[in-house]
Amino acid sequence: MVIINSFEEYKSYLGCKIGSSNWHKIDQAQIDKFAAATLDFQWIHTNPEEAKEKSPFGSTIAHGYLTLSLIPYLWKQIADIQNVKMEVNYGIESFKFNKPVLVNDEIQLRAKLIAISDLRGITKVVIEANLDIKGQTKTAYTGNVVFLYHFK
Repeated sequence: MVIINSFEEYKSYLGCKIGSSNWHKIDQAQIDKFAAATLDFQWIHTNPEEAKEKSPFGSTIAHGYLTLSLIPYLWKQIADIQNVKMEVNYGIESFKFNKPVLVNDEIQLRAKLIAISDLRGITKVVIEANLDIKGQTKTAYTGNVVFLYHFK
Protein backbone atom coordinates (compact mmCIF):
# COMPACT_ATOMS: atom_id res chain seq x y z
CA MET A 1 0.00 0.00 0.00
CA VAL A 2 1.15 3.50 -0.87
CA ILE A 3 0.82 6.26 1.72
CA ILE A 4 0.36 9.79 0.38
CA ASN A 5 0.38 12.83 2.68
CA SER A 6 0.35 15.83 0.33
CA PHE A 7 -0.15 17.19 -3.16
CA GLU A 8 3.60 16.98 -3.77
CA GLU A 9 3.76 13.30 -2.75
CA TYR A 10 0.75 12.52 -4.94
CA LYS A 11 2.30 14.35 -7.89
CA SER A 12 5.41 12.16 -7.68
CA TYR A 13 3.25 9.25 -8.99
CA LEU A 14 2.14 11.09 -12.13
CA GLY A 15 2.33 8.70 -15.08
CA CYS A 16 3.11 5.76 -12.80
CA LYS A 17 1.25 2.73 -11.58
CA ILE A 18 0.27 3.45 -7.99
CA GLY A 19 -0.44 -0.18 -7.23
CA SER A 20 -2.89 -3.07 -7.27
CA SER A 21 -5.49 -4.20 -4.78
CA ASN A 22 -5.76 -7.64 -3.27
CA TRP A 23 -7.70 -10.25 -5.22
CA HIS A 24 -11.42 -10.23 -4.41
CA LYS A 25 -13.67 -13.20 -5.20
CA ILE A 26 -17.12 -12.37 -6.58
CA ASP A 27 -19.45 -15.07 -5.28
CA GLN A 28 -23.15 -15.67 -5.87
CA ALA A 29 -24.06 -14.27 -2.44
CA GLN A 30 -22.49 -10.91 -3.32
CA ILE A 31 -24.22 -10.87 -6.71
CA ASP A 32 -27.57 -11.69 -5.06
CA LYS A 33 -27.14 -8.95 -2.42
CA PHE A 34 -26.43 -6.39 -5.14
CA ALA A 35 -29.47 -7.61 -7.11
CA ALA A 36 -31.67 -7.24 -4.02
CA ALA A 37 -30.34 -3.75 -3.31
CA THR A 38 -30.91 -2.60 -6.90
CA LEU A 39 -34.03 -4.70 -7.64
CA ASP A 40 -32.21 -6.12 -10.66
CA PHE A 41 -33.05 -9.84 -10.62
CA GLN A 42 -32.25 -10.74 -14.23
CA TRP A 43 -31.66 -14.47 -14.60
CA ILE A 44 -28.16 -13.89 -16.03
CA HIS A 45 -27.18 -12.61 -12.56
CA THR A 46 -29.34 -14.47 -10.07
CA ASN A 47 -30.42 -17.82 -11.50
CA PRO A 48 -27.44 -20.21 -11.71
CA GLU A 49 -29.47 -23.05 -13.26
CA GLU A 50 -30.99 -20.91 -16.00
CA ALA A 51 -27.64 -19.17 -16.63
CA LYS A 52 -25.89 -22.53 -16.94
CA GLU A 53 -28.45 -23.57 -19.55
CA LYS A 54 -28.99 -20.33 -21.49
CA SER A 55 -25.98 -18.10 -20.97
CA PRO A 56 -23.05 -18.11 -23.38
CA PHE A 57 -20.85 -17.92 -20.26
CA GLY A 58 -22.25 -21.08 -18.67
CA SER A 59 -22.81 -19.38 -15.31
CA THR A 60 -24.16 -16.25 -13.71
CA ILE A 61 -22.25 -13.01 -14.12
CA ALA A 62 -21.78 -10.04 -11.81
CA HIS A 63 -23.68 -6.86 -12.59
CA GLY A 64 -21.34 -4.40 -14.28
CA TYR A 65 -22.29 -1.78 -11.72
CA LEU A 66 -21.50 -4.18 -8.89
CA THR A 67 -17.91 -4.40 -10.11
CA LEU A 68 -17.83 -0.63 -10.59
CA SER A 69 -19.15 -0.06 -7.07
CA LEU A 70 -16.14 -1.93 -5.68
CA ILE A 71 -13.72 0.81 -6.78
CA PRO A 72 -13.68 2.66 -3.41
CA TYR A 73 -13.20 -0.60 -1.48
CA LEU A 74 -10.39 -1.81 -3.76
CA TRP A 75 -8.81 1.68 -4.03
CA LYS A 76 -8.42 1.82 -0.23
CA GLN A 77 -6.24 -1.31 -0.51
CA ILE A 78 -3.93 0.47 -2.96
CA ALA A 79 -3.51 3.93 -1.48
CA ASP A 80 -3.90 5.47 1.95
CA ILE A 81 -4.36 9.19 1.38
CA GLN A 82 -3.61 10.82 4.71
CA ASN A 83 -3.67 14.34 6.06
CA VAL A 84 -6.97 15.18 4.35
CA LYS A 85 -9.96 17.09 5.66
CA MET A 86 -12.23 15.60 3.02
CA GLU A 87 -12.16 13.23 0.04
CA VAL A 88 -14.81 13.44 -2.68
CA ASN A 89 -15.64 10.86 -5.35
CA TYR A 90 -15.89 13.44 -8.12
CA GLY A 91 -16.51 11.52 -11.30
CA ILE A 92 -16.11 8.62 -13.67
CA GLU A 93 -14.86 9.13 -17.22
CA SER A 94 -14.55 6.97 -20.33
CA PHE A 95 -15.49 3.66 -18.74
CA LYS A 96 -15.89 0.57 -20.89
CA PHE A 97 -16.98 -2.84 -19.75
CA ASN A 98 -14.76 -5.19 -21.74
CA LYS A 99 -15.50 -8.63 -20.31
CA PRO A 100 -18.10 -9.96 -17.88
CA VAL A 101 -17.05 -11.10 -14.43
CA LEU A 102 -18.35 -14.62 -13.88
CA VAL A 103 -19.48 -15.94 -10.53
CA ASN A 104 -16.45 -17.07 -8.48
CA ASP A 105 -14.01 -15.02 -10.59
CA GLU A 106 -11.33 -13.18 -8.66
CA ILE A 107 -10.82 -9.53 -9.54
CA GLN A 108 -8.10 -6.99 -8.81
CA LEU A 109 -8.00 -3.23 -9.34
CA ARG A 110 -4.87 -1.70 -10.91
CA ALA A 111 -4.46 2.05 -10.55
CA LYS A 112 -2.28 4.56 -12.38
CA LEU A 113 -2.18 8.32 -11.81
CA ILE A 114 -2.74 9.98 -15.19
CA ALA A 115 -3.50 13.58 -14.13
CA ILE A 116 -3.19 15.78 -11.07
CA SER A 117 -3.97 19.45 -10.59
CA ASP A 118 -4.23 22.00 -7.82
CA LEU A 119 -7.60 23.74 -7.94
CA ARG A 120 -6.97 26.60 -5.49
CA GLY A 121 -5.94 24.26 -2.69
CA ILE A 122 -8.05 21.28 -3.71
CA THR A 123 -6.16 18.39 -5.28
CA LYS A 124 -7.90 16.84 -8.27
CA VAL A 125 -6.57 13.47 -9.42
CA VAL A 126 -7.53 11.26 -12.33
CA ILE A 127 -6.81 7.59 -11.78
CA GLU A 128 -6.80 5.10 -14.63
CA ALA A 129 -8.67 2.10 -13.23
CA ASN A 130 -8.35 -1.35 -14.74
CA LEU A 131 -10.21 -4.30 -13.28
CA ASP A 132 -8.29 -7.50 -13.91
CA ILE A 133 -9.83 -10.96 -13.81
CA LYS A 134 -7.46 -13.62 -12.50
CA GLY A 135 -6.29 -15.86 -15.33
CA GLN A 136 -7.66 -13.59 -18.09
CA THR A 137 -5.75 -11.29 -20.41
CA LYS A 138 -8.69 -8.97 -21.11
CA THR A 139 -9.78 -6.60 -18.33
CA ALA A 140 -13.33 -6.55 -16.99
CA TYR A 141 -13.32 -2.77 -17.43
CA THR A 142 -11.10 0.19 -17.93
CA GLY A 143 -11.75 3.86 -17.31
CA ASN A 144 -10.86 6.86 -15.23
CA VAL A 145 -12.04 7.80 -11.77
CA VAL A 146 -11.68 11.33 -10.45
CA PHE A 147 -11.13 12.17 -6.79
CA LEU A 148 -10.88 15.52 -5.02
CA TYR A 149 -8.77 15.79 -1.87
CA HIS A 150 -8.77 18.66 0.59
CA PHE A 151 -5.36 18.29 2.24
CA LYS A 152 -4.89 19.90 5.66
